[in-house]
Amino acid sequence: MNFRPRLKEEPEINLIPFIDVLLVILIFLMLSTTYSKFTALQVTLPLADAEQLQEKPREIVVAVSPEGRYAVGQQTLEGRGVDLLARALQDAARAAGGDSVVIISADAAAPHQAVVSVMEAARRAGLAQITFATQTAGGAPAH
Repeated sequence: MNFRPRLKEEPEINLIPFIDVLLVILIFLMLSTTYSKFTALQVTLPLADAEQLQEKPREIVVAVSPEGRYAVGQQTLEGRGVDLLARALQDAARAAGGDSVVIISADAAAPHQAVVSVMEAARRAGLAQITFATQTAGGAPAH
């Protein structure tokens, strides 16, 4: 009898063919899968006329003279303070209703501080949309 212990060989699992087979299956599934969009509700969207114009925003024109004086709309203000200008802008916005756009029409020689004061007054009045009026080379106003 042979009582010597046998050397047991550890079983070895080769993973490379297993990984190759998984990659082939993954590629097959990726190529054969159809991607479709499923929605919970079937809805019919309303139609819109593409040529329909949007409602024009209400404009508040603030003119700044070369001396730094202000006019909101057609009303000339007697002071130069930011608080007075902010109250005038609030009144004009209330009269215009809804979201209003402040158009600053400043003279080319107007002081920079006067234009900044108009922007600060618009901020205090809660008017966030501000634009500047300019003139084209032909002399026609543009904003």
